[in-house]
Amino acid sequence: MTTERALVFVVDDDESVRESLPDLIRIFGYDVRAFSSADKFLDSEWVSRTNCLIRDVAMPGMSGPELEEELIRRGDRIPVVFITAHKDENDRIPLMQNGAVACLFKPFSDVALQETLDRVFA
Repeated sequence: MTTERALVFVVDDDESVRESLPDLIRIFGYDVRAFSSADKFLDSEWVSRTNCLIRDVAMPGMSGPELEEELIRRGDRIPVVFITAHKDENDRIPLMQNGAVACLFKPFSDVALQETLDRVFA
């Protein structure tokens, strides 16, 4: 018997985030995949299998909030965790009001990320 682990996706244009964050998420016990852009994620076969989406707010092309709007338009309701280097609480509030589970400011701690994922999968 195989137990399927929750599948978490990271969408961030920063290569260092795409390399390091998945390693940490795997340590927490989740399967993880990373994409460099919202468009690449949307064009993938993985959208319907995603259990949680961690994505950067500010990316070239389609931003994190624009990706959220597109997923809603398509009828895909995926729990979202935003990550951002812009430490402006005024930017964070609308993201949370639109249904994000959390908005973590980079750099965030391992503990903060694990607590957030625990909330997503509680």
